[in-house]
Amino acid sequence: MSDVNWLEVLGWNDAQLEDLRFVGYSYIKQGNYTIALKFFEALAVLSKSSAYDLQTLGALYLQTGNNLAALDFLERAIKIDSAHGPTLLNRAKALFLLGYKKQAQEQIKLLETHPSSAIAKQAQALSFAYR
Repeated sequence: MSDVNWLEVLGWNDAQLEDLRFVGYSYIKQGNYTIALKFFEALAVLSKSSAYDLQTLGALYLQTGNNLAALDFLERAIKIDSAHGPTLLNRAKALFLLGYKKQAQEQIKLLETHPSSAIAKQAQALSFAYR
């Protein structure tokens, strides 16, 4: 079943995927994470190579307390885009929440020197929060 091209089966293209992202993101902006989760779960199936969809799904799982699923989707997103700061931060947070403190601290050390000062500062704050 994983080899099924659902976009082809549904007769969809990028326009329909963008519509799903827009609606899902609208629910995120409203704080309706459980509903947004459903949209991004669908996008993860329909658009398996989208780092944005995977990292957003990981962040939503973090927000709803499913840290193991969050880590899974964040790591899938990192395989596609290994330099995305917010995804790396969320991965570190998921690692902390799952009790993998050594791995989380290693991730944080790398992020504390991130070119984006916002990412570096958030990494420092996350490190302090989990000491």
